[in-house]
Amino acid sequence: MSQPNILLLGPPGAGKGTQSSNIVEEYGVDHVTTGDALRSNKGMDISDLDVEYDTPGGFMDAGELVPDEVVNEIVKTALQEADGYVLDGYPRNLDQAKYLDEITELDVVALLEVPREELVERLTGRRICDECGTNYHVEFSPPEEAGVCDKCGGELIQRDDDTEETVRERLNVFDENTQPVIDHYDIRDELVRIDGEGAPDEVWEELHAAIEDEV
Repeated sequence: MSQPNILLLGPPGAGKGTQSSNIVEEYGVDHVTTGDALRSNKGMDISDLDVEYDTPGGFMDAGELVPDEVVNEIVKTALQEADGYVLDGYPRNLDQAKYLDEITELDVVALLEVPREELVERLTGRRICDECGTNYHVEFSPPEEAGVCDKCGGELIQRDDDTEETVRERLNVFDENTQPVIDHYDIRDELVRIDGEGAPDEVWEELHAAIEDEV
């Protein structure tokens, strides 16, 4: 089997990172995320796009949102350089989805579906070590001593974007922006829905079977 091109959709907390890692290990493809692609191409010359800065790093250093046309160019470059990929975190809106149609052919479009309250529980339970950055979860992967990092003894904190109010707003934004993307693939009968509520191994079993059916 040649290395597949896979788009993995799902809200924050759905487990895209975990399942993307499984796909990379199983199929030997690249994991392409917008965040990583932006960081890897901060110095890319985008002067021909007629935007405010000549490089993506200009927007990032100024703390400004990187425009769609810049993100599009960076994703295009990343996909062209990949020998098969799992794309995670893009497209975030319908315009990006239409652009993606123009620059690549997808073998699988998979959506990880998780109930809203389960997502809230997953995201608000995350804790990170203030010293070494190790991640924990109060329910699924707690430290040996509550509030204390197993590795370095540092304090475990909740990030500002993991509070319940912020989490619910992030999920609302995802629904508003990305539902048209989901509909875009669903209408064309290209969307594979995966139950993302179970244990990671169970989700992977279903996702892997779906990929095998499509490629």
